[in-house]
Amino acid sequence: MYIVCVAACPTGVAHTYMAAEALEMTGKQRGHDIKVETQGSMGVENEINGEDLARADAVIIAADVAIIGRERFDGMIKLECSVADPIKFGDAVFEAIEAESANG
Repeated sequence: MYIVCVAACPTGVAHTYMAAEALEMTGKQRGHDIKVETQGSMGVENEINGEDLARADAVIIAADVAIIGRERFDGMIKLECSVADPIKFGDAVFEAIEAESANG
């Protein structure tokens, strides 16, 4: 699966980037192609573009704040969780999105 992700925390520093790293590592370990956009103190980095959206099978939004461009993901298979969840429960996050995707 190709999964796009957004990570964002209230201060936009440590947890944003820790979650991004966890999403990338766990996703790749589970055999997925992953792209993670961060919305942090440096603004939007590694932005998910139209080509990514067209290719994506699902999206994971790991955020404790409102994200920029949320409407991009309307109609997609989506999992929303706390920014801490991929850090603490990475496999569970991916198991949930895999199950959601399998069930359509």
